[in-house]
Amino acid sequence: MMDEARWIGTTLAAARPQALAALLRYFRDLDLAEEAFQEACLRALKTWPQNGPPRDAAAWLVFVGRNVALDTVRRRARQTELPPEEAFSDTGDAEAEIAERMDGAHYRDDVLRLLFICCHPDLPATQQIALALRIVSGLSVGQIARAFLVSEAAMEQRITRAKARIARADVPFEAPGAVERAERLGAVAAMIYLVFNEGYSAGGDTSAVREPLCEEAIRLARLLLRLFQAEPEIMGLAALMLLQHARAAARFDGDGAVILLDNQDRRLWNKAMIAEGLALLDKAVRHRQPGPYQVQAAIAALHARAERPEDTDWAQIDLLYGTLEIMQPSPVVTLNRAVAISKLRGPAAALAMVDPLGDRLAGYFHYHGLRGALLMQLGRTSEAREGFMTAISLASTAAEAAHIRSHLDGLK
Repeated sequence: MMDEARWIGTTLAAARPQALAALLRYFRDLDLAEEAFQEACLRALKTWPQNGPPRDAAAWLVFVGRNVALDTVRRRARQTELPPEEAFSDTGDAEAEIAERMDGAHYRDDVLRLLFICCHPDLPATQQIALALRIVSGLSVGQIARAFLVSEAAMEQRITRAKARIARADVPFEAPGAVERAERLGAVAAMIYLVFNEGYSAGGDTSAVREPLCEEAIRLARLLLRLFQAEPEIMGLAALMLLQHARAAARFDGDGAVILLDNQDRRLWNKAMIAEGLALLDKAVRHRQPGPYQVQAAIAALHARAERPEDTDWAQIDLLYGTLEIMQPSPVVTLNRAVAISKLRGPAAALAMVDPLGDRLAGYFHYHGLRGALLMQLGRTSEAREGFMTAISLASTAAEAAHIRSHLDGLK
């Protein structure tokens, strides 16, 4: 029963972007399309276990959702009622027709169209990304709130305002032209990377459930690559996610505990994914238009190319993080650079770089975890213990908390 529920949930999540995009194109109303899709999902949960999986899940959901939305429109006009439940158990030739059309050019850009609507320039960047995470990828408000480090109530208001603004702006429900697409590409890329990180940051106890988020983000990046074949930053984004996701099988042990990069069994890394990521990065670099995603991908590539932890080129990683600090200044970038500094010049030099970040990263789990580890290496046990305790209080997964507790046990 659990396997069946998991399969249905995974199938619905995978079909969501294309089905919702098609419904949005039909009805040009974001709320109506989302409500119709949710109702179609509820009907899938009722009928799929009895009748088996449909030939094409996305086409089935579009067919059912379209009927639901049509009924909503008709009810508003005080016309006909929804067809009986039996009408949805066998979609017959209509479903096949929709499936054929979804494979054709008419549906090819539906997902991209949906992305660009959510990332419309009339919306502030934070609303663009939050709305796309909710609508395109189906993340819960709670998940998105954690990604933005805000409360669920604040995020709910942000998404509601974004939907209202799109409705007021009378946004065209067609894919934009080349110039407008290029202007909006940054917001779409940022949204895709946030989707990836939501899956990548899942702990060992939830990584299997949320891993499809990483795969969905990579799929969306490949979709962008097909439309922007000469855009090096999109190549860099895809390469970055592939190189990071290639380590998925080695990141947690059998009990779900975190395995740090230096301790991972590199034989478990996905060699095909690494090869694809390295090829994309090499192609991007040849364009000689460096950007933040390419630099981050280059850092990930240095880790991927090292057969052993001691083979890692930490000096080059330090230089790349220095470049990233210029391109995209952030205390988190500096915190990551401090890891390279600890490898090159020791924990004292790294701690001198980390301490000034305290005010800006007071609520950041990784800041206190790294600071505690550096203090532990320097023999400052009581300060290390205090840092680890703060990190545990900020952990977002059980795996993160357990990893820090193992350091505390070492102090004892």
